[in-house]
Amino acid sequence: MGLRQIVDKIKPNFEKGGKFQAFRSVFGGFETFLFVPNHTAKSGSNIHDCFDSKRMMIMVCIALVPALLFGMYNVGYQHYLAAGLDGSFWELFGYGFLAVLPKIIVSYLVGLGIEFTVAQWKGEEIHEGFLVSGLIIPMVVPVGTPLWVIAVATAFAVIFAKEVFGGTGMNIFNVALITRAFIFFAYPSVISGDAVWVADSAIFGLGADIDGYTQATALGVAATSGAAPAWDLNMVWGFIPGSIGETSVVAIALGALILLGSGIASWKTMLSVFVGGGLMAWVFNQIGNPENAVAMMPWYQHLALGGFCFGAVFMATDPVTSCRTECGKYIYGFLIGVVAILIRVLNPGYPEGMMLAILLMNLFAPLIDYYVYQSNISKRAKRAANSK
Repeated sequence: MGLRQIVDKIKPNFEKGGKFQAFRSVFGGFETFLFVPNHTAKSGSNIHDCFDSKRMMIMVCIALVPALLFGMYNVGYQHYLAAGLDGSFWELFGYGFLAVLPKIIVSYLVGLGIEFTVAQWKGEEIHEGFLVSGLIIPMVVPVGTPLWVIAVATAFAVIFAKEVFGGTGMNIFNVALITRAFIFFAYPSVISGDAVWVADSAIFGLGADIDGYTQATALGVAATSGAAPAWDLNMVWGFIPGSIGETSVVAIALGALILLGSGIASWKTMLSVFVGGGLMAWVFNQIGNPENAVAMMPWYQHLALGGFCFGAVFMATDPVTSCRTECGKYIYGFLIGVVAILIRVLNPGYPEGMMLAILLMNLFAPLIDYYVYQSNISKRAKRAANSK
């Protein structure tokens, strides 16, 4: 018996009047995960194409895989480097895998648990937006982030940045970024300082316990030491301390190619973020205070470090929280790049600016679209008036 026949056989038990009707939303979520649904969404996220939103989210998850896998390896690499140990590729990757996997599990358990509960309570279908958010959340935090902090922050973000707005497609802020922002403001010691970027304990016999080891990110070094780190190709490959999935420009670029090739992400938004960031960094190079190491960093170094690339590729292009108009995408992306560099340079206490830049522009995206719409309406009205 095929899988479709098995699902059809047990489906009546979950429909209205069935003995498991209370779990109708849960069953519907698993069914549409396995098979393309034959119905359309009535609210929230709507994809007017045979390529439904669930398949779109799965493609984004596939695009995240290169950065995730490299991040796992880099976690092991940084740990073994700090411990003064030599290890094979599989030992380093295995250590990172075991360190990162619990964070992914906690993110999905908490986020999906809340979404399933809300869907059951409302008697609605389960949306698939958290497929992506649940994977991004562990990738944008340091490896030293405690699991309970990830759980609390994820719960806060899903409830107050998503469900209160109506669920997937209705939220105005990126859920993964709200999670990171919550950790930054509620538990700043977890996501700042020098001790959080390198795993410091052995896992199932891999690695070793590290006592008193600290290592700052490249941006952190520039902000606190007064001297910008020398340019190194490791900043492109990703063999540097940082959030789990944000260090490798190469891995993120592979994800960008998948998103652009599948038509999911907008190249206009993505390109504009880099143009805005590069231009603002160049301006500071020309007029900035020479004593400000972050201001004097070359534009390409700004783009390679921190969460700039990851934010430009996977977060600025979020179709729910970004601009919808074609012209608005250029403006939205450009402003994200500009604001990110402004925050980095002008606020030495917060060397990473991408998170706040995207969240700020999430807030202004509807306003940008509004003025683009109004501009188009005015132009058409003038053309109509002139044609009479």
